[in-house]
This record gives sequence, C-alpha cells and structure tokens, in this order.
Amino acid sequence: MPDAIPNTGFFAGKTVFITGASRGIGKEIALKLAKDGANIVVAAKTATAHPKLPGTIYTAAEEIEKAGGKALPCIVDVRDESAVKAAVEAAVKKFGGIDILINNASAISLTNTEDTDMKRYDLMHSINTRGTYLLTKTCLPYLKKGKNPHILNISPPLDMDAKWFGPHVGYTMAKFGMSMCVLGHHEEFRPFEIAVNALWPMTAIWTSAMEFLSHGGDSTGNRKASIMSDSAYVILTQDSRKFTGNFLIDEEILKAHGVSDFEQYECVPGSSLIPDFFVPAKSYEARFGSKL
Repeated sequence: MPDAIPNTGFFAGKTVFITGASRGIGKEIALKLAKDGANIVVAAKTATAHPKLPGTIYTAAEEIEKAGGKALPCIVDVRDESAVKAAVEAAVKKFGGIDILINNASAISLTNTEDTDMKRYDLMHSINTRGTYLLTKTCLPYLKKGKNPHILNISPPLDMDAKWFGPHVGYTMAKFGMSMCVLGHHEEFRPFEIAVNALWPMTAIWTSAMEFLSHGGDSTGNRKASIMSDSAYVILTQDSRKFTGNFLIDEEILKAHGVSDFEQYECVPGSSLIPDFFVPAKSYEARFGSKL
C-alpha cells in the first residue's frame, strides 16, 4: 500500500533537530523526513540500550541513514543547558545550520497531587516546558537563517477545561507549558518568518514506551506512530510565513490534505480506538460521535 502522504523530496538537504528521537514518535518523524534526504540531529539521552525499551541514538541514526538521510546522534538531556548548546553547535558545524526544530521529548506521570512527588513534578516541568523553551531559544539564531523554518511542538491544544486538570494537574501543567510556548513564540517569531505549531494525536499511539507503561498490554485501540509522522510531514511543508500558531490534531490535518483511509494507521484494524488526552470537545464529538 502506498504511503498516505508520499515523500516528495521537499526536505532534501534540510537540517532537522529532533528531541527524543531515539524511539517512538520522534524516531518515526525522523525516518519519514530521512526518506527525503534530510539531515537529522538525533537528540536524546539514550546512548546505551534500556533493558525494556529498545533503541538508542546510535541505532536510530543507523536507521535514518538507511532510509536515505544523514544523521548526527547527540547525547542530550534537554534539562542540561550546556548539553543542549553543545548539540546545537555540533549540528551547525556538521550541517551548516538548522531549518526545523521538533520538540518531542516529554515526561509523563498521570498521578494526582497527593501521589506526585516533587522530584517527578520537577522532571515533567524541566523536560516538557523548560526543555522546549530552552531548545527553542538555543536554536533560534539558526532558525532565523533557515529555509522555510519551522518549530513543531508535540503538545496538545490549550483547553482550560477542569476535566483535563483534575486527574493529573502536574502533568497537564507541564504539557500545556509546551503549548503555551507555541502560543507565545508564533507571535514573537512572526517577524522572522518562523512557523511555530503544535501537533497532537486524536487517539492513543502505540510505541515501545506505551507498551512499557501498559505493563505488557496489547496495541488494540491504538494507532501507529506513522499517523504522526505523516501529519508532521504535511505541517512542515507549509509556508512558514503563513502557516503558524496552529494547534493541530493528526487526523484532522490529514483529512484536510486528502487522506480518507485511516484504517491503515490502526494497529488492530477495526478495533474501537482509544481517544487521547486533551482532544477538544468539538474534535472528540466529530470523531467519536459522543460527548466527552
């Protein structure tokens, strides 16, 4: 079956800096862009294999180069300003600049206030909100010089409904912090013609991390990460001067660009899909036919 969003060569020679690209959604986006011949900076902490989560920055880099791209694996903890600066400098030295930044790295804990220790709270805010802000700030001088420059945060639409805060306020605050960066930075960077957008899945996405968090559960009701990579591909091909400040849902952006067969993205075709967190009521009702 041909790809729902075919590769066009648009990203040939462009340099894309992706956090958390050693596995999951980040790696899937990297591989999609690599097929065009993009230069991919694989920025993640995983330099040695995790006992329960496959993939390192080096194995991801190998896959990227096999797919047709060029890769620079960088050991980066997005909380570490010196490590971030070193990785950005290495990327510029190797590839000559940075055209696209994808803030994908994230930490999650779906716990209430009483059960969220402050170490975990600080981790979520340091990676999700502060890490996104730090990467954006550090890449900004190079994005200003980029070709059709984009920043894409893997974060949800801002929805100040208490139902998203009550069960896990610490996580919601940290994740919405990434989206607040979109809200502010798209306006701040408009004079530089840098697009800043957010992308979020309509449904649960099956990754090795999801498998780990589900304690060995199966992928029924989940979609493949390829729906996110196809969506990112569409977003990043848009004119950065015009397409900015959007909070996008994967299924909706693909429908708007002619995709009608979504069964190809289902891990178990025909199963009842599991809605993701933070899907706006209007989108949820249109997709699932009932109210949240």
